[in-house]
Amino acid sequence: MSLDSDRELARLWRVSKTVHEMIRDRGYEVADYEINIGFDEFKDLYGGGGSVDRGRMAFHANHKDDQRDRIYVYFCSEKNVSKAAMKSFITSLDGVGAKRGIIIWSEKISPAAKKTLVEMQSEYHLEDFAEADLLVNITKHFLVPKHQIMTPEEKSALIKRYRLKDTQLPRILVTDPVARYYGMRRGQVMRIERASQTAGRAASPSSASHPAILVTAELDALSNAFPRLCRLWRFP
Repeated sequence: MSLDSDRELARLWRVSKTVHEMIRDRGYEVADYEINIGFDEFKDLYGGGGSVDRGRMAFHANHKDDQRDRIYVYFCSEKNVSKAAMKSFITSLDGVGAKRGIIIWSEKISPAAKKTLVEMQSEYHLEDFAEADLLVNITKHFLVPKHQIMTPEEKSALIKRYRLKDTQLPRILVTDPVARYYGMRRGQVMRIERASQTAGRAASPSSASHPAILVTAELDALSNAFPRLCRLWRFP
């Protein structure tokens, strides 16, 4: 195998690790060995014949709380994702019985393929990621606080507790890297925990909506501080 192929395999090995971590962090069933696979084993599985076989890297997983919720991850072998490649992705998605899918591309995605992705959103929940965006797991960086998507019940309890409206919550774009990592959709609320000099740890809820501005706020130790901040800052 050539040096270039080895480099590409090493790159994909890192991408594969991040993708499996991302899928598990979304609540899907992913085994430890799928995340912790060594490079030599990865090379034997996907680097046979002197070239990288992205087609074999595809996988699907069921949600731990709902086995009917299945997600499919597809690694596109084309450097420039075409409309035909996108249709192949959809066909594979149907083949495993999934309504959620992620297509991962190496260089670029064509306008026609992007249009197809958007058009199919009414029937599927589809996402696309560039390999370059998955070389590292951004949620493991020491500057990135812990994020957790709140359940609808938790969201209702939060709004009731602080006497808020959805429009008063801080906003985070659905295109934000962390929001994309967790697959957030419009209307969901994410709990953000970060270090606080006064309270030890502080939690801040942010809602994902589009279009919106990225605004995060730390909660004061007092339970009534957050509504006051909302009124003062007048979140849109």
